[in-house]
Amino acid sequence: MRPSYGLQGRAAVVTGATRGIGHAVARELAAAGARVCVTARDADEVRRTAAELGGVGAAGSVADPDHLRAVVDLTLREFGRIDVIVNNAATNLPYGPLMDVDPLAWREAFTVNVEAPLRLVQCAWQAWMHEHGGAVINVCTEGAGHVGPDIGAYGTSKAALLHLTQQLAGELAPKVRVNSVSPGLVRTEMARFVWEPGEEEVAAGLPLGRIGEPEDVARAVVWLASDAAQWVTGADLLVDGGTRVRAARALTSRGTPTPGGTGLCRHATPPRGRDQPPTTRSLPPT
Repeated sequence: MRPSYGLQGRAAVVTGATRGIGHAVARELAAAGARVCVTARDADEVRRTAAELGGVGAAGSVADPDHLRAVVDLTLREFGRIDVIVNNAATNLPYGPLMDVDPLAWREAFTVNVEAPLRLVQCAWQAWMHEHGGAVINVCTEGAGHVGPDIGAYGTSKAALLHLTQQLAGELAPKVRVNSVSPGLVRTEMARFVWEPGEEEVAAGLPLGRIGEPEDVARAVVWLASDAAQWVTGADLLVDGGTRVRAARALTSRGTPTPGGTGLCRHATPPRGRDQPPTTRSLPPT
């Protein structure tokens, strides 16, 4: 029997909810009893996902403050409340050395990955949460604490999102709990070029012996949104299969560390980014 985590009758908003981790989060929230408002850029996928979950949806970009206000208004109009915000939508662009990054592309990364989560929380706070309370979960990345080639803009913006999570947790307590989830390498279409060529080797290097599934992250999000985590705020929950503790694993018989990636293939040439034109180069979230 699936645990309910006390979400029956509550209302949730999930951004980037039509694929990958966001889709899994929306499904798990609905299965736990929440009514869900989904948002993403593709209108057809938003309609399909909303129908699948018996919820509602709004198509648009999280970079647009008017869209975020519309999402909150729709949720309140349809459900009469807004209890959970999951900031999952993100961009992994621009990809490349920071010395070559265009200022406008840099600004877009921070608009989507940092400012949009703040604006959505502001809207929900002003419209409902300041009086009734709630929970916010930001989807960050295990890689936010690392540096690597060509991912400086993405990593820096996600590190900022981690700090924003803690800042909001302090400011909005005790009414609203604010936490984050930081996935490692997860089996999503966006990350296929990372895990598919050498999945067995990458999995063998992780203490838990496999790469992640979107549902692994979704279950963590649902727990943080629930009353089971009612004394947790300002926390970052790693869901990475043990990526950060690999160094403690036993050496192979040849005296060398067991093989495996870091959760993000730093030297791969990636496909296009989420919601980006086909000519764009990008790196998937870890």
